[in-house]
Order: sequence, then structure tokens, then C-alpha cells
Amino acid sequence: MHGKSKKQNGGAADARHKVMNRKGGGRLVVLSNRVAMPRAGQAAPGGLAVALHSALNARGGIWFGWNGRQAAHRPATPQTLSRDGVEYATLPLLRDDFNDYYQGFANQVLWPLMHCRLELLRYRRRYFEAYRRVNAWFAQHLAAMLKPEDTLWVHDYHFVPMAAEVRARGFRGPVGFFLHTPFPPLEILRAMPPHREFLNLFTAYDLVGFQTEGDRHDFVESARRDTGVERSGRYRIHRGPHVLVSGVFPIGVDVHEIADQARRGRHSRQLKTFRRGLEGRRLIIGADRLDYSKGLVERCHAYRNLLSRYPELHRGIVYLQVAEPSRTEVPEYREVRRRLDQIAGEIIGEYARFDWMPMRYLSHRMRRATLLAFLSVASVALVTPLRDGMNLVAKEFIAAQDPDDPGVLILSEMAGAARQLKEALLVNPYDVEGVADAIAEALAMPLPERRRRWEAQFETVRRGDIHNWSDRFLGALNERSATAKGSGA
Repeated sequence: MHGKSKKQNGGAADARHKVMNRKGGGRLVVLSNRVAMPRAGQAAPGGLAVALHSALNARGGIWFGWNGRQAAHRPATPQTLSRDGVEYATLPLLRDDFNDYYQGFANQVLWPLMHCRLELLRYRRRYFEAYRRVNAWFAQHLAAMLKPEDTLWVHDYHFVPMAAEVRARGFRGPVGFFLHTPFPPLEILRAMPPHREFLNLFTAYDLVGFQTEGDRHDFVESARRDTGVERSGRYRIHRGPHVLVSGVFPIGVDVHEIADQARRGRHSRQLKTFRRGLEGRRLIIGADRLDYSKGLVERCHAYRNLLSRYPELHRGIVYLQVAEPSRTEVPEYREVRRRLDQIAGEIIGEYARFDWMPMRYLSHRMRRATLLAFLSVASVALVTPLRDGMNLVAKEFIAAQDPDDPGVLILSEMAGAARQLKEALLVNPYDVEGVADAIAEALAMPLPERRRRWEAQFETVRRGDIHNWSDRFLGALNERSATAKGSGA
């Protein structure tokens, strides 16, 4: 990274040092849908994996989850791999469970529900039955590996029943849960028939963490209004003697890792070739999973509106949209791909000239270092989801920038990151003219203002990096556990 200050790299290093030296409390056991298995000679693949590997290495422990595969029969034991004091344990899914639990309940019920897309919700009773069945099966194996002094940290909507399941199997240690997606308002949540049972499953946890204050509020209000729990204060829920504490823990990124990856990516053949093809034109970039929640089609309509209303920008800009395929077996995702292919083709067909290609569209996986390098040289980043728990691309863009000549972040008001990165140009992703005007404003923004905005955002990203996030959550969980033991709750 050009001109990175000691403060910029030092803040991330200090946070990492803090996590790596945290002791006590027994082992940390992490449960997540996918497990970032260690690869010889390779760093963890960014983001959440970096923080969890760091926390697990500090205390020793287990990372448990799905291995991404399907099987005809359930294995007697998980597949395990031990490295550097951490045990990685994974299980496959039966083919029927993959269809009903993962494709069905996780992807066609919970995901659209959390993102307030009720028109895409496809509920079947067998989906919820499979959700409970898979959680019970994973809990059976996980409980056998747990020790009384362990701390269990469960991640995301795939495993909401896990606390109740391991409690039923005798585990009494601290159990925390973090929801990476948004949490819907009760009026949306009620569209899922077993919503009361789903809400009650949360009450077996000691601590439940959310990305934003709005998500926490919606959860607490839903539990208060639609279950038999009692509330003490604003954020604590009682079910009998057990107390559930809710908290807000906005997830961050690893600033040091991003700077290093972007620096290495700048020397990649792909970036050098792409920059030669730009011929001095300014780069506008979007980088997302191919998902209907990311607002990719609406974003393309906004870019088309920009080209229609700001002809003076023609030949001076290029919009690169990276859309990594995701959940390709789900029909709604195939439809997003079809619509995106169509609008991208229409933009190119309408505005391309023999000496200018207004848009580049990549629908395949890109190496992380290369993608971060692309982000680091962009004049504008378009991060315009229709609804998002946080959106780490926004923070990665800020962390990857050259402080001497930073780009401008255009950020959806519907992303959790908008609660923190207030110096971005905030937009409503449904307002295509508003997004187009924001792009024009970003391209015209003078350097002093770009620097001022970037410096404020970078300080926010640095202070709330990924290591700070995991440290805060585990610290709050340990504190909750200590309080519960002291009170007998």
C-alpha cells in the first residue's frame, strides 16, 4: 500500500496481539456452516476466518461445521484435522438434508426472511423438520467433543437450535450466538409459520450478538411480543431463571491483512493487464456475491441512468462488476444471474464504441489478493445492497485505499455498514437516479474532500477491526458467564 502510516498498520497489529495473548476460560469451540480448513503455506481466506483462526489459536479449541459435501450415509464420527492446537471437525449432509435443510429452510426460508423478501419465501413443513434434525445430529457429535470448561460460539442462522440441543445433552458452559444477517421486524418474521418456536430457540443462549442496534431491537421486541419471555431492562430476556443478554457487535475486517493482500495483488498479471486496458479511464467497481439481496440489477440500472444523463462522462469511466456465483442450485439465484446478464448486455450494446467499453462484467471467482487490488485502484466503489447485515466489501474498500489518493465509497442506507461509515455517500438503492447522481458527485469530488472522508472512515474501520470484534464478543460472553455463575442464573 502506498504511504501506509505506522498508525494504519500498527492498529491492526495491536488488536491482533491483544487477541493472541488472551488466556483462560478453557477452549474455544466454534460452530459455523462452513469451516475454513487450514492449507499448508496459505493464509486464512480473509474476514471471519482470520479472526476465528486467531481466537482459536490463542486458546486452543475446535472449529466444527459442514464440509460442503453430500453423502449417502451418515458417518459414525466427524472427519478431523489437527493443526497448531486447533482441531477442525466436519460432517457431510445427507442428500435429503441438503435439499430440505440447506437448500430449503436455510436458503429458501431463512435467507429471504432475514432480508425481508417475502415474495421469495418457500416454506414447507419438511424444511423445518430437516432444520431441527440436522441441528440435532450436529449437536450429538459436537456435545461428545465438548468439555465442561469450554466456550461455544455459534455462527449464523443455520444453527439457531444449537444451544438448546447441546444443553439437552448436558453442556452447561457459556454459549454465544452471532447473527451475521439482519434480523427482520416481527411483522415480517410472522410470515414463517414456526416463528414462535424459532424465537424460543434463541433463549437457550447466554449472549446473542447482532450487527446493528436496529437488529437487536427487532429481536428483543419480537421475543417480548410473541413468546412467553420476560424482559428486564432494554436488552435482557428471562425465561425462568435463565437470562439471555443481547448485544451489538458490528463485524469488521483485518486492516493489516487487506493492505498486504492488496499490495501483492497490485503485481498480479490480471491487474496490470486490466489497467493497461483502462487507458487512464477512472474505474467504478462493484464486488459482490451473485445474490438478490445485493441490488446488482438495480445498480446496473443506476449506471445506465448515469450514462443517459451525464454524457460528458462517456469514454472517461469504466464500470467493473464482479459477481461471484452463489447458490446456483436455487432458482431465485439463477433468475438474478439471467437478469444481470441481460442488463449488462443491454448497457454494453447501447453505449459501447469501438474505442470504449463502458462496462466489464465478471461472473466467476477472483483471487482475493487480485480483487483487493482492484478495489484499491478504483475511483468509486458501489456497495448498494437492498438489505445487508453489514457488508464487509465497504470496509475492505476503505482499508485497501491509497491514503494519498483515496477513492469514494457509495453505500446503501440498507447496509449495516451505513450505521458506521457515515462519511460515505449514502444512497437508497431503489433510487436509480439518486445512485447515478452520487456516482457523478463522487467522480467530481475534489481530493481534499476525498481525503477527509476517507480518513474518518478509515479510523472507524481501524478501531472496529475483525480482531476487536471477536475480542468484544468473547469478552462479553465471558462476562455474562461469570455473572451467571455468581448469581446462580
